[in-house]
Amino acid sequence: MASIEMRGLTKAYAGGVVAVNSLDLTIADGEFFALLGPSGCGKTTLLRTIAGLEQATEGSLLLNGRDVTTAPPGKRDVAMVFQDYALFPHMNVNENIAYPLRIQKVPSAERRAKAEETGAGLGLSELMERRPGQLSGGQQQRVALARAIAYRPQVFLFDEPLSNLDARLRLEARTFLKRLQKDLGVTTVFVTHDQAEALAMADRMAVMESGHIRQIGTPSEVFHRPVNVFVANFIGSTPMNLIPARVGPAGESLVVASTSLPVPTSAVGQLAEDEDVLLGSRPEYTDVSCSEGPGALRGTVAVLENLGATALVSVETGDLSVQAVVPEGEEPAIGAEAWVLPQRQRALVYRVTDGLLVSRAPDESAGAGAAPDAGSATEVASA
Repeated sequence: MASIEMRGLTKAYAGGVVAVNSLDLTIADGEFFALLGPSGCGKTTLLRTIAGLEQATEGSLLLNGRDVTTAPPGKRDVAMVFQDYALFPHMNVNENIAYPLRIQKVPSAERRAKAEETGAGLGLSELMERRPGQLSGGQQQRVALARAIAYRPQVFLFDEPLSNLDARLRLEARTFLKRLQKDLGVTTVFVTHDQAEALAMADRMAVMESGHIRQIGTPSEVFHRPVNVFVANFIGSTPMNLIPARVGPAGESLVVASTSLPVPTSAVGQLAEDEDVLLGSRPEYTDVSCSEGPGALRGTVAVLENLGATALVSVETGDLSVQAVVPEGEEPAIGAEAWVLPQRQRALVYRVTDGLLVSRAPDESAGAGAAPDAGSATEVASA
């Protein structure tokens, strides 16, 4: 097992493109850490830099306290699963899985047995004698995953390893991978653009944008208290409602389309009269009713989306569209008059000027560049 520490880590390419911008990050020994963000945010470059496949332009990288900034990949004791598999086409599945053990000079019978055991955990038992050309993309990805697991390194590096699996196999592999990682206690860095994977699997996660880490925290922290508008927009299977509002008299209300709403609990006493803000409310924490309620936004049901056990209701009120999740069978009819109201205990407020969350808890801390009173239960990195 090994901890991973980055100090001012930067990766820049010719032409001035900075893929990773002066990151300070520590991943604990045995932790399952997810790097989450949109395409082009730098998460795969960061993973490859940890692996030694990319050389850092500035800063340092330590694995278990040892400086490996300039060390070659073979001297880092890490195993990486690539998005494009990187399997040996002339070897069968068993040989591909066992190859790292062969390099370690593990006896043939032992490495074959280990490959069989690991392959069985990923549903590969019937495929062990096939070559990669005889496998589907999802099967090839499982072989690559099994090869990394069989190696038992100090650090696992996974670059979207489940992206080519169908929904059922993705869930099964996700459960297997998480359970195995916990059993082995191997430090794991998992890159994904799928927030459901990150939220379900990670002990902690970092949300990246344009080479910067915008927020670090547990999945619960990042989901419930996004530190800025970017994270709020990115996290969640349905985007957070971000409703333009103006602070009312004495900072005691939020005015939206001439309707006065209560200030969310987290922002009480922190807002200035006539300040422009964004009222953030996840659809899951937004109430919708066909009867008028105090302090609710009046609108018309425009769209209904069936999510299985729930439904996503889009209510248009003036120029706004506010979404709410309701239980199956309780959705109002399209065209019906409806009232929507963010749950006060769950709603958040963001400043329009800098996009930062207002009034985070006193024990929370802000990173460089954050507003003085904008601490967070998670770590924050700003450009």
